[in-house]
Amino acid sequence: MTDIAVRVDHVSKSFRLYHERNQTIKAAIMRGRTSVHEDFLALKDVTFEVPVGSTFGLIGSNGSGKSTLLKCLANIYYPSTGSITHFGKIAAMLEVGSGFHTELSGRENIFLNGSILGMTKKEITSKFDEIVEFSGVEQFIDQPVKNYSSGMYVRLGFSIAINVDPDILVVDEVLAVGDSEFQEKCFQKFRDFKKAGKTVILVSHSMETVSEMCTNAAWLNKGDLMAVGKAAPTIKAYLDSLPPEARHVP
Repeated sequence: MTDIAVRVDHVSKSFRLYHERNQTIKAAIMRGRTSVHEDFLALKDVTFEVPVGSTFGLIGSNGSGKSTLLKCLANIYYPSTGSITHFGKIAAMLEVGSGFHTELSGRENIFLNGSILGMTKKEITSKFDEIVEFSGVEQFIDQPVKNYSSGMYVRLGFSIAINVDPDILVVDEVLAVGDSEFQEKCFQKFRDFKKAGKTVILVSHSMETVSEMCTNAAWLNKGDLMAVGKAAPTIKAYLDSLPPEARHVP
């Protein structure tokens, strides 16, 4: 067994930004079939490893490339160059209610979302009560999720993802939507994951959360990997780079 959960190897990710795009055949003929665009590098030759059993934070200011990297880790985006290798089963929760069908009930969405995340119907059925209990939406489980609040969405979505029982859980800053009681339940799940030797990778703007929860961290700045390693010195390096008024020392 490897002691690495995820290996990010010289990963770059570019996007094409269009200034003028051909919307019609006439426009294509007038421009010689070309559109006016430029390539934007969201990630630039990023390399690091995530240790097994760690809670790994991705930190950086807005536009740093954190969310792009998280989507690459979750196989939503694919790197333009380089590779990402997962050593184990991965589950991702990146957006509130991602994978939900708003016209279906909470019950139906548990089966739909669970199957998207790779669970069999038998597995979902066996964990159904646990998913509902953790989410706290028992009273509304047979109501269409379009009637759910954003907090109910995130609680149900997280409850499904956590019960996939992945080796690696990838989480965006969706937990900010839940109330403090639910956030504490999630953090306890992260602690249980760590005790079980599983790995959590999360993006957060809260350095207090990263400091409390994460053993390791990577700091990104405009697509460049600035530092990676133990959480405390990585957080300090990031905070030290900010103007004094923007620092919130945990």
